[in-house]
Amino acid sequence: MQKETEIKLRVSRETLIALREHPLLKKRNKSGWERRELFNQYFDTPSRELAQAKVALRIRRDGDEFIQTLKTRGQSIAGLSERNEYDWALTKAKLDPKKLDGDCWPASLAELDKKQLSAIFTTDFVRERAEIAWGRGKAKVVIEAALDLGKVIAGSHSEEICELELELRQGEPAALLELAAELAADLALMPCDISKAERGYRLFDANSYSLSLPAPELNAEMALDDAFAALAWHLLGSSQRLAEQYRFNGHWRLLLDWVEQLVELRALLGSLGQAAPRVASHELRNHLDALLADWRPRALAGQLDDAVRQAAPAQFAEELNGIRWGLFSLQASRWLLARSWAAERNNRGNRQGAAPLGNWLPTLIKDEGVALQLKRYQQQPEDLAEQLPRIERLLTWLHLARSVLDVPEVDRLYGELCKLNELACRPLSPELNPELLAERCAQAQTVQTLKAWKQLMK
Repeated sequence: MQKETEIKLRVSRETLIALREHPLLKKRNKSGWERRELFNQYFDTPSRELAQAKVALRIRRDGDEFIQTLKTRGQSIAGLSERNEYDWALTKAKLDPKKLDGDCWPASLAELDKKQLSAIFTTDFVRERAEIAWGRGKAKVVIEAALDLGKVIAGSHSEEICELELELRQGEPAALLELAAELAADLALMPCDISKAERGYRLFDANSYSLSLPAPELNAEMALDDAFAALAWHLLGSSQRLAEQYRFNGHWRLLLDWVEQLVELRALLGSLGQAAPRVASHELRNHLDALLADWRPRALAGQLDDAVRQAAPAQFAEELNGIRWGLFSLQASRWLLARSWAAERNNRGNRQGAAPLGNWLPTLIKDEGVALQLKRYQQQPEDLAEQLPRIERLLTWLHLARSVLDVPEVDRLYGELCKLNELACRPLSPELNPELLAERCAQAQTVQTLKAWKQLMK
């Protein structure tokens, strides 16, 4: 068994060619590019029990060699994936179920009848592979770079494979993100943790690509730093999966969810006070502000205008053909992996970062809630939109961490604040002003009278 740590980056054909000649890779290329044709059959049962267990089983033909591979459930954090891999040499392209036993075979599949396993799709591609090595401080880094071009084929359906894979052979995982971010500075690279196997399953069923990532497990005792890291990784990873699926099928709801993930990530970055000094997150916030300046107005306009919704997939494809989204994703991943927000903060910031979440969160909500001045906006509802950043900070923490709050009816508080947020986002117009302003007044009063709000404001 070996542990596979890698990052997959979706690229265009033009970028694939440019990567081969990129100065950074040419300088560190210790082996030259080796070209190979790889033919792969993936196996599962008719009811796709391996896919449900997050297991991939394939036979690969590499020249005259046949290799049976089992990849088991691993973890993926914002495009950087790690999982266990088992390989067996075969004499011919025929599955050997006897090898699927012992420690490699998941306990959840112990009762599976392996005779049901059959080939369900193929991934055939040309791979150009090189060993990329350099010194990083006192340590040596070795990464296998693979340029893959081919197709996933499932029955009558197919999808192009065009990607850069970076797999760690020696060194720290941070080196993968470092190399990817350096390449993404002038090439369009889209972090994309969907495997070739997942693409094959998605061709069977477009909904089989799971968009939801497991929610972070938070508790009142965990340090704010740990809670923030868990939530930020979750939002970044979710946004990447949504971007990939919207690119694939263009469903409007996915774009709205993608924008919402960016809004929450922006609110999270702006909510930590001295635990994450503004100078530490300045670059990431600027990247997010630029993305949201373009995409949030489209998301809002598309709610009422079908032409906006119809134009959005082509505009999103143009976004992905540029460097902005990929570079932001990779820089955010590096920032989170290094915990850069804590690097140069003062002693007060260190104390705040180490504070138990259950103590820090009620204080944040009280401070934001007092500054929100709900009474004022019952008198001046036309100005409520100026409080959107503060409402979004409240909503983000209530959405992701309200389980640690020991207050009554906290779910209702979150729901009513969502309604207030929606009213604040709705544009004012002469014909709607009286009705909308009245709704804003009433909703601000509703939030102010909730049991949870009153307790948190004490």
